[in-house]
Amino acid sequence: MRIDVAVNGGEAELRSLLDWLRRDPAARRGAHVELVQAEPAPGQMGVLTDVLQLVTENAWSAASFALALSTWRQTRPHTRRITVRRGDLTVDLDGGGDEELRRLIDALERPAAHEPEPEPDRQADGGGR
Repeated sequence: MRIDVAVNGGEAELRSLLDWLRRDPAARRGAHVELVQAEPAPGQMGVLTDVLQLVTENAWSAASFALALSTWRQTRPHTRRITVRRGDLTVDLDGGGDEELRRLIDALERPAAHEPEPEPDRQADGGGR
């Protein structure tokens, strides 16, 4: 499963979240996380934006990811809008409350139509960050 995460606030916020997830034991075990350029939506023109991309396996827990994301968000000096996209499913997080986390977990746990295939694991050849 591939998940893209965008954070309002620029690359510094994404790098902070990347570092946070790489230090989280559950995220390290269940997902490969890297900073990538998002592809524009069909018909969309403009500058590519950076997103965090998580490639996960079956053992990965959506609840663990949602908790790590929520905890990171609480460490930030300003509330940032976070957009989580998996296939054709998109969840926007604005306030960080329990209802938003439940919506995120529900969206990540349900099957997604047209979900792209994950790219081969680049860490196996030493090409990971």
